[in-house]
Amino acid sequence: MSIITTHILDATLGKPASDVLVRLFILQDEHYILLDQKTTDQDGRVKNFDLPICIAGTYQIQFETLPYFAAQQQQCFYPRVSIEFMVTALDRHYHVPLLISPFSYSTYRGS
Repeated sequence: MSIITTHILDATLGKPASDVLVRLFILQDEHYILLDQKTTDQDGRVKNFDLPICIAGTYQIQFETLPYFAAQQQQCFYPRVSIEFMVTALDRHYHVPLLISPFSYSTYRGS
């Protein structure tokens, strides 16, 4: 398992959001650099980002929510959700969950 993981729950349907494109970036020299991108599995999870090396710093996860809701024939207000977070200890696991609905989202530090 990667040091950074995520999952998405569709709060409207009460089920995981599968087939959502998720990109992981790191902030370097005031610019975000793409590290990896994955699509959520049937459980709405990305369990393993392919990271060449994980370093302490500021990261960003982007969730492409517009195609997910379009596939369900639903409008949405947020076409993409971006979450910035800090990795400070490399011996810890950083789980960044996302709860979505067509017109809102929330997140928290998971375990």
